[in-house]
Amino acid sequence: MKAGIVFDWRGQRGEYWVLAQGLLLLGFALLPVHRSPLLQPSALIVYFMWAVAAGLGLGAAVLVLKGLVDLGRNLTPLPYPVESGELVRSGVYGIVRHPLYSGLVLAALGWAIFQVSLSHLLGAIVLFLFFDAKANREENWLVEKYPDYADYRLQVKKLLPWLY
Repeated sequence: MKAGIVFDWRGQRGEYWVLAQGLLLLGFALLPVHRSPLLQPSALIVYFMWAVAAGLGLGAAVLVLKGLVDLGRNLTPLPYPVESGELVRSGVYGIVRHPLYSGLVLAALGWAIFQVSLSHLLGAIVLFLFFDAKANREENWLVEKYPDYADYRLQVKKLLPWLY
């Protein structure tokens, strides 16, 4: 049998989650900026918001890049774990169970703050809810594959390091 990723369009390994994720991220990127006429921050507050946005963007980049490196050969675009994989609990996976999802949510939130965009803030909330649901489905598979996953889940937060 040939090694690699097998895509099952019946969705048994989470293919439709990946498709929905791509569509949501594309939709977020295409969202128009909507600023409330009631919200007119001063220049000082705008600079502060940009600093917060830059911090979120940097944190997002670290989570995604470190998550990719730490996952190594276990990396798959699907939420279903790879057949020959092993449970990764070290590196960034020691502070958050889904750093790739976390990074995308933090990047979206950072962009919403940078743009002072209510539409992007709503989009970031939708992305958070989506990744939370996707992580729940993925974790059902991980519990089946790795007996240690239930303990890991009790020790490490799901999407927001040290918070949630």
